[in-house]
Amino acid sequence: MHKKLLLGDEAIAQAALDAGLSGVYSYPGTPSTEITMYIQQQTAGSSIHSRWCANEKTAMEAALGLSYAGKRALCCMKHVGLNVAADCFMNIAMSGINGGMIVVTADDPSMHSSQNEQDNRIYGDFAMLPMFEPSNQQEAYDMTYEGFELSEKFGYPILMRITTRMAHSRTGVVTREQQPQNDLHFLPDGRKRFVLLPALARQRFKVLLEAQTLFLQASQASAYNRYFDGPNRKRGIITAGIAFNYLSEYYPDGFEHPVLKICQYPLPVSHLEKITSECDEIFVFEDGYPFIEKLLRGYLNKGLTIHGRMDGTVRRDGELTPQAVAIALGTTSEPYYTIPALVAPRPPLLCQGCGHRDLFEALKEVVVSYPLAKVFSDIGCYTLGVLPPFSAIDTCIDMGASITMAKGASDAGVFPAIAVIGDSTFTHSGITGLLDCVNDDTNVTIIISDNHTTAMTGGQDSSGTGRLEAICKGIGVSPEHLRTIVPLKKNHEVMTTMLREEISYKGVSVIIPSRECIQTLKRKKRWEQ
Repeated sequence: MHKKLLLGDEAIAQAALDAGLSGVYSYPGTPSTEITMYIQQQTAGSSIHSRWCANEKTAMEAALGLSYAGKRALCCMKHVGLNVAADCFMNIAMSGINGGMIVVTADDPSMHSSQNEQDNRIYGDFAMLPMFEPSNQQEAYDMTYEGFELSEKFGYPILMRITTRMAHSRTGVVTREQQPQNDLHFLPDGRKRFVLLPALARQRFKVLLEAQTLFLQASQASAYNRYFDGPNRKRGIITAGIAFNYLSEYYPDGFEHPVLKICQYPLPVSHLEKITSECDEIFVFEDGYPFIEKLLRGYLNKGLTIHGRMDGTVRRDGELTPQAVAIALGTTSEPYYTIPALVAPRPPLLCQGCGHRDLFEALKEVVVSYPLAKVFSDIGCYTLGVLPPFSAIDTCIDMGASITMAKGASDAGVFPAIAVIGDSTFTHSGITGLLDCVNDDTNVTIIISDNHTTAMTGGQDSSGTGRLEAICKGIGVSPEHLRTIVPLKKNHEVMTTMLREEISYKGVSVIIPSRECIQTLKRKKRWEQ
């Protein structure tokens, strides 16, 4: 046993390695990125798979393939990534798994680097799968280490839900003995389980329903779900995940009121019945949606007063904080820290020397000539093109939506309909949209701004590097209207001319401004030195 100083993400990664991991499958997305990066750093040159996938759906399906072969698989993504992988995730609940499989969803309350605040406990409940939600980094390690064995015992994957603060805060973690990787082996009834024809799927759904009793028994017996008694039963407090840490800060000398700590799901009903029957009113502290609170109000609210996000005791949006807990319990209404008046806010900006800047300068100059022009953009560094001085894009909804929204707008009569998408986002989920455009010969101009990396999350490998032209040609884009350029100041006039020519073409055209991300280039030069 050793003690290491680890981020929550790193604790999960180290535990997976110690538990006999054979492969991690993921797509970069804050706050989950460091899990795969840590495994890559620790396993360079080994047989453990750790390369990035094209998107979260391909990641989860590949992880399932590894599990199908009897090996232990880890699949990681940020919360919105589970939307991309949801088709596979929901059906894994029907098929089950072979080798242990843990799916990590890193939720982002307060949207530090995301476009929504979704709470993926909803997905776990929707799929009727067991879930873990650690309250600290040690639990994140222990749950992952034990979770692979529990997954194999259940025959189902386990969803591990963490939030930004858990992922990106650091503490000492005691590690355990390293386990060997599983041998290659298959299930004797594999075809009955992994071929989800309706007749077989109906049988598997009955098995999943029967397994709910096992999941609940494990949750109610779990050491991660604990009831702490307290002398004053006027209040009872229920916490989930990291909220237990915040409450512990509030009561450093021991709890005054009964406290129920929930870190494993499904909800331990017997524990909930105990605290709701013993206390006059209940406070619920959970990071994200009022998931537990809503269930309490629906099933166990027998005239009980319940406080939480739904009644305004805790604000409905944003992440839970120690201060929010203190305010809810009535001991303070002032923030612990304030920002001094002399500190001016600094909005995010595209890096100086970034190729996206040269693209947007050219694009902005061109679209002025078209009063009805709309520029549909996507998730990436280039989303900052919406800010001054560029103010060059009109939409950004989800990964890959730029091309498909431009197609729909063009179908509606918008001209010109322009899409701006990055190289990594294009291979993540833009290719199919381009195929739709080609099939319909849609009048769109698509710009794939290629910086040779997944820059927004720190410079991970991009699946499309060196292949974008070949991919577009393979899909059916006309070679005459598939054009590349290096986005530099000296090429400004050439780029504006190219944009005007392709906008005037009545069909699908693709322009690829290609220049390496300035940050990854700087890092390469430092490494060379």
